[in-house]
Amino acid sequence: MHSPSSPAPSRGPRRDLYAAGAAVLLVAAAVLVGRRIEETSHTLFVDWPPLLASWGPHAGPGTPAAVLVAVAVVAYGPSLAARLPWRALLPLAWGAATAWILSLALVDGWHRGVAVRLTTRYEYLQVVDRFHDIPAALRGFTGHILLDSPDPWPAHVVGHPPAATLTFVLLDRIGLRGGGWAGMWCVVAGATACVAVLVTVRALAGEVLARRAAPFLVLAPAAVWMGTSADAWFTAVAAWAVALLALAVTGRSPGWAGASGLLFGLTCYLSYGLTLVASIAAAVLVLGRSGIRERPVLLPALVAGLAVVPAAFTVAGFDWWEGYRLLVTRYHQGAGGIRPYGYWVWANPACAVLVTGLATAAGLRRTAVVLLAHRGAWSVRARGSSGRGPGRTRGASRPGPGRARGATTRLAFLVSAALLALLAADLSGMSKAETERIWLPFAVWLLPACALLPRPRAWLVAQALLALLLNHLLRTGW
Repeated sequence: MHSPSSPAPSRGPRRDLYAAGAAVLLVAAAVLVGRRIEETSHTLFVDWPPLLASWGPHAGPGTPAAVLVAVAVVAYGPSLAARLPWRALLPLAWGAATAWILSLALVDGWHRGVAVRLTTRYEYLQVVDRFHDIPAALRGFTGHILLDSPDPWPAHVVGHPPAATLTFVLLDRIGLRGGGWAGMWCVVAGATACVAVLVTVRALAGEVLARRAAPFLVLAPAAVWMGTSADAWFTAVAAWAVALLALAVTGRSPGWAGASGLLFGLTCYLSYGLTLVASIAAAVLVLGRSGIRERPVLLPALVAGLAVVPAAFTVAGFDWWEGYRLLVTRYHQGAGGIRPYGYWVWANPACAVLVTGLATAAGLRRTAVVLLAHRGAWSVRARGSSGRGPGRTRGASRPGPGRARGATTRLAFLVSAALLALLAADLSGMSKAETERIWLPFAVWLLPACALLPRPRAWLVAQALLALLLNHLLRTGW
């Protein structure tokens, strides 16, 4: 008989393996077709399609540490996640995620793996000196976007609103200069996204599912691209914006909604594409609608916080809409205008498979089963409206069957919202290649689907092996 705290029934694990097998076939097709296209027309602009990587088996100082972290999480992760006090689990998850990301980065050594990642000619640290007068740099930012403009920005700078570059300018100003500090900032801050997702899942779907998801969030193959990429920092900011909103709608003060809005505003000025995080935020509002009805002040607080960062940048002289309009032109001036949409529209999801792993592919199958089986229970009560809301669950206590079904449905709804955002990014045509890095802020929200899987250790092994193989057989770059 099915335990109420175990994953939702899905007619046996064999179909999970079918889903994972289909994901493998998608990746294989993307590799084979991509290599054929690149060999004949050279229009993909990647060496190892669908990834921006090159073949290069190697090992390094991070190899033993990465293997050790993987073995430890597989062996002890599920049991520790189930029994540790919640307040102890969160810092442990952060520490383990940091160790996993950093050890994978150090497979390439400190210099190549961390210290110079953000100093290449495409990266943000190349232009730190051009921001000696920040207000003037913001006022003139859009004047350097197009390729034929005077002294155009490097690719990654031009591809984002100026808050992305300002992150590294401010690090430089406080004395954390150079690629080493910038890289470690992205690793340590990016690892907090794991904690933010756990906080969100606990608030909206209960502690049992959050605990089951924890080892998968720690041991995600996405760590290959989070160390060291500025997109790891963007991922963390977006994840905490969602987490604070989830806390607000489940019984926290309006201040949490205001802080969430503040981070959402910052998210939009870190990356144009992260406006699609609105899909995940909308899912949180739907799931927490009872809390909003009981505390209508949450929405004005959210909107007030959301206005702060856009207002500050607008007053400083940066026009977000003009920046995005010029970026679209610049995108089509470069490789983005040549890369074939007909390949990348289905090869990008293959990249997503490599970022999130085969366990997530199986988890997404179960997500679909849950949504079809339980089309209801898409709301969570605020903590003050019942004796114990999801934010006050003790330990890994088992809910009743009805509550368990509602929890899995809410989790499935949240994951589906992230999948919708990813689909919109894919269809937009503005995400052709490099999505293994660019889609990190959406990919982390697919990982909680793994909480629906039985036999977590077997799936964790698959996740770890994928990350280790990718990192040791390929030389990734961006």
